[in-house]
Amino acid sequence: MKQHKQPRAWQRMLSGRRLDLLDPTPVDIEIDDIAHGLAFVARWNGQTHGDFAYSVAEHSLLVEGLFSRMEGSVDPKWQMAALLHDAPEYVIGDMISPVKAAVGPGYGALDDRLTAAIHLRFGLPAVIPQTIKRKIKKADKISAWMEAIQIAGFSEAEADRLFGKPDHALIEGFSILLRPPVETRNAYAARHAALLERMS
Repeated sequence: MKQHKQPRAWQRMLSGRRLDLLDPTPVDIEIDDIAHGLAFVARWNGQTHGDFAYSVAEHSLLVEGLFSRMEGSVDPKWQMAALLHDAPEYVIGDMISPVKAAVGPGYGALDDRLTAAIHLRFGLPAVIPQTIKRKIKKADKISAWMEAIQIAGFSEAEADRLFGKPDHALIEGFSILLRPPVETRNAYAARHAALLERMS
């Protein structure tokens, strides 16, 4: 009887690590791989104005900035959680919400396993408290609103309906940056290093 070979479920990273997507472990996760991967993953399926794609790394920096402003004096580990909120996308890509809905619960389970491993790798609890998760989600929606009207071609009314109208005092001074991936990658890695130092 012919045996079926199991499909490969790991990805080789530039660091040399082999990350098992079905059973990820913290020891196979490196920040350089995350920063590099996220800097080359486009938000909005690449359907944005500008000479460079708006990357998940750039989005994550904005979300962490918004979250930190919302919270004021906050434990740096929760700032780290905000920076890493989309980190699994360095291997599974950024799926827009309609695609996630079509794929079904399997995507969510994969995302949860990777998130837990990433959190443990960088000194966070595998699952962060719901109160913090909700606040990061709020910052994420504010970022999506800004992206929608500034680079993704949405009207303000449409963005208000989909993501909620943000407090303009909260977003004052923040803007959508479009820059080469190498610059975003370095900025993401530098912010991660700064937060890690504050956590120690």
